[in-house]
Amino acid sequence: MSARSPDVDIITFGCRLNAYESEVIRARAAEDGLTDAVVFNTCAVTGEAVRQARQAIRKARRERPGAKLIVTGCAAQIDPAAFAGMAEVDLILGNAEKSQAGSYAPPVLQDGAEPVRVRVNDIMSVRETAGHLVDGLKDRARAYVEVQNGCDHRCTFCIIPFGRGNSRSAAAGEVVEQVRRLTAQGYQEIVLTGVDVTSWGADLPGQPTLGQLVARILKLVPELPRLRLSSIDAAEIDADLLRCLRDEPRLMPYLHLSLQAGDDMILKRMKRRHSRADALKLVAEVRAVRPDTAFGADFIAGFPTETEAMFENTLKLVEEADLSFLHVFPYSARPGTPAARMPPVKGPVVKDRAARLRAAGDAALVRHLERQVGRTLKGLVEREGVARAEDFTEIAFTGEAEVGGVAELRVTGHDGRRVLAVV
Repeated sequence: MSARSPDVDIITFGCRLNAYESEVIRARAAEDGLTDAVVFNTCAVTGEAVRQARQAIRKARRERPGAKLIVTGCAAQIDPAAFAGMAEVDLILGNAEKSQAGSYAPPVLQDGAEPVRVRVNDIMSVRETAGHLVDGLKDRARAYVEVQNGCDHRCTFCIIPFGRGNSRSAAAGEVVEQVRRLTAQGYQEIVLTGVDVTSWGADLPGQPTLGQLVARILKLVPELPRLRLSSIDAAEIDADLLRCLRDEPRLMPYLHLSLQAGDDMILKRMKRRHSRADALKLVAEVRAVRPDTAFGADFIAGFPTETEAMFENTLKLVEEADLSFLHVFPYSARPGTPAARMPPVKGPVVKDRAARLRAAGDAALVRHLERQVGRTLKGLVEREGVARAEDFTEIAFTGEAEVGGVAELRVTGHDGRRVLAVV
């Protein structure tokens, strides 16, 4: 994905938080007077994501030989030396530095010294977040508010804490004010996002919960039409959040769960904090208070030591939990993680299991779509002819509806990926 400001391209890899932060980068670059440049906001979740970033950097240098190429994001934070070794790269910024004022300003040279090419500090020393909130996201129907960054957990497959640092929360008052500003600008939907959103508040005085933050936003910004949560941890959902789901229709009935597996032994080897039973219990508790809630989930196929029986447990969980939207990742070893030292599953087996899990996800989506036929859904219009329902179902519709607004859409069928509707 690419965001554009005068003579500056911002190319984003990876998660929604990165997409949000690319808008911050765009604003900072403009403030600092950056021109004729390409900024790469990288991801490190898989080796493939890093490879794609390096490939994009080489392509940009061929296409824009005179432009300044700047690399930032998780891959730059974790392994700045790898990008410093690329002759194409002019500047490398860490995850803390990428949102700081002045990071994109021309360096001041003293005594003929060379400008500092690598500006990557220890991310574990960072204690602040949300000092870079932006007022709106260009060309988007919804706005994202970063309420949390970093992660205190150490899942054996994950390198991200070393790119994002330890968990740190934005103050509730700052979040509420940002939501109020964005709502005043006309955004119909706000998404609370972060690396580990459900850990929000653990580092704040009194240790407030995510549910308390959600309740505070909905109470203090009554003009906000729709509030949505990004991915949440299956081990953490508090009583206040359940109450909000039960009592507040403005909190959207969709939760994307970071499940990763459906077998207890694999979950233990991943060092996840939930069991298979915990995941099913969470889904049941939410549906008990908000029956129309849809669930998505992240899964890793072919984790080291995974047997066929263990994989079957994950496959069965898709149906048992009645999931609707799956994100499937074939396991990719990340150097420096404990899982990279575990006995691997053979590559063709990993590929096959990922394909089977995706097929199960496709079947689950069809079941979900079929339940929508004949209903009238309230869709946030993302672009002409495309909207997103409250439960995150994609809607392709015919008829006139304002982009960025909420329209009532009557579902007439589906095409296996999204529902078809008319205004």
